[in-house]
Amino acid sequence: MELRALVVTLLLVPWAGCHAQEWSLFKRTPAGSQEDVAHPNQTHMEAKKPKTKVTRSLDSAQMSADEPDTTPAAVTKDDPELPTCLLCVCLTGSVYCEEVLPDMTAVPPLPKETSYLYARYNHIAKIGNADFADSPTLKRIDLTGNMISEIEDGAFSKLLLLEELALAENRLVRLPMLPPALTTFNANHNQLRTKGLKANAFKKLTKLAYLYLGDNQLEAVPHLPESLRVVHLQNNNITAITDMTFCKGNTTRYLRTKMDVVRLDGNPVGLGVYPNSFICLRTLPIGRYY
Repeated sequence: MELRALVVTLLLVPWAGCHAQEWSLFKRTPAGSQEDVAHPNQTHMEAKKPKTKVTRSLDSAQMSADEPDTTPAAVTKDDPELPTCLLCVCLTGSVYCEEVLPDMTAVPPLPKETSYLYARYNHIAKIGNADFADSPTLKRIDLTGNMISEIEDGAFSKLLLLEELALAENRLVRLPMLPPALTTFNANHNQLRTKGLKANAFKKLTKLAYLYLGDNQLEAVPHLPESLRVVHLQNNNITAITDMTFCKGNTTRYLRTKMDVVRLDGNPVGLGVYPNSFICLRTLPIGRYY
């Protein structure tokens, strides 16, 4: 009997110690279970899975907050301002599209309430009636240094606030009707001829102060409004002027007090042949007098 009791004791003690250790582990793991304790490696892997998902979610949120959305949907929104402002610089009321790459061959759609457009030195070839139809707030347009050879007659008809228009260094042979509020018009370095100007092209521009038509192919001086201060007609093909070109030949009391500068240099006309043509001016025109 003593021998049997000893054998039973030797078998029960290790068994009891093992289960006591498992019970101790179970109690020290309040969020776990018996299955968790029995398979600690599996529990560790499963605990990492949701943590990994959260990290990716946070990274994704951080990227969307710090980096611009460059998906095609962002570039093709129904916003007419977006394509132009990706190619050009758009500030409050101003659009700068100078020497755009790839080549800009047409007037770009403009953001609403644009006042100033600078699209110099591009490859724009034509200005159509629809190009500025939705931009009545424009006050200044500069299209210097393009390849414009045609402007449709109604292209500027909606621009009642336009004060400055620059079309220098293009390929124009004729001019359309110009906006009535213009104060400055620059068409230097084109291919304009007198037949390409309407008889009243500038007559109704009662606010026009600066007119630049130098380096063209004009054969005669166009009608000049009373508001003019400066007119450049140098390097054309003007061969003659009359007593009515600048003054009113039927009266010597008329004085043109606003006009300060008249350039006629580089023309084949001899100004000395027409002494009565300048009696109303405060200063003589610049040009050849012999």
